[in-house]
Amino acid sequence: MSTVTQERLLNVIRAPHISEKTAMAGEQDNQYVFKVSVDATKPEIKAAVESVFNVNVEQVRVVNMKGKVRRSRTGLGRRNDWKKAYVSLADGQQIDFTAAI
Repeated sequence: MSTVTQERLLNVIRAPHISEKTAMAGEQDNQYVFKVSVDATKPEIKAAVESVFNVNVEQVRVVNMKGKVRRSRTGLGRRNDWKKAYVSLADGQQIDFTAAI
């Protein structure tokens, strides 16, 4: 594995993705969901979460989300594609998003 710079790790995670589904995943399986860079790899996502939040990551699952087609006054448009990462933490570990604000 090639060395990843600290600057790259800070650009991998875009934002936490918060919804009802992700809240249930967090309560049941100790998983957190993040919007990540489209070109991010699983090892980069793992390293970024571990360095930013000081937790131990057990597993990373990635989903490529297709952009929705939206209609406007001028015709059809399309939102950008994006990537979502489900991050499973070790037992006893947790991330508090309210403390980071």
